Amino acid sequence: MTRHVKLCGLRRPEDVEAALKAGADDLGFIFYPGSKRNVPLEDASLLRALVPSQRRAIAVVVDADDATLDAIATRFQPDAFQLHGEESPERVREVKERTGRPVIKAIAVRTRADIDAARAYEQVADALLFDTKASDGTSGGTGQSFDWHLMQGFDSTLPWYLSGGLGPDNVAEAIRISGTKRVDASSRLETAPGEKDHALLAAFVAAAKGGY
Repeated sequence: MTRHVKLCGLRRPEDVEAALKAGADDLGFIFYPGSKRNVPLEDASLLRALVPSQRRAIAVVVDADDATLDAIATRFQPDAFQLHGEESPERVREVKERTGRPVIKAIAVRTRADIDAARAYEQVADALLFDTKASDGTSGGTGQSFDWHLMQGFDSTLPWYLSGGLGPDNVAEAIRISGTKRVDASSRLETAPGEKDHALLAAFVAAAKGGY
């Protein structure tokens, strides 16, 4: 089975082009000042123009207010939003209705209870993304994995991505253990935050789509 691959934290035109060449299906762009991979809104249209219609540009936000969402929707024109904060199911519904875009809801995972709690979003989101919960309760960009065995037997009405500490060396094993059909990676494919290693991008996509 050909798997769906999302490469996230893209900030430079050359990295977008490398991700596309590697065969990424989704390209993630972070609009969050607290991230070292933040994309300034004034640079967003240049990056967006590089993404062809058969691929998806995903705007990643963290507890964004309406004004921020409106600015991103207008100036970046994303194919979907990824909500990576503490957004409630009600807020997910609001974002989807306000922006007119599909919404991916990220879930921070440490225990199976975190995964089960994601079911509250099944009626409002279009997809889920499971990432590693850091010690402060946040997720994303840590380069750390959670126990993939926790995903075994998880059956959702929504498509879902596995994220957190994935790289070319472990993605096939992560797919085998978790049973996921979608994977997402960022920090372990870099030479520095927001600077992708093009060889690692290609190797990751090949490993993810090549099976196990």
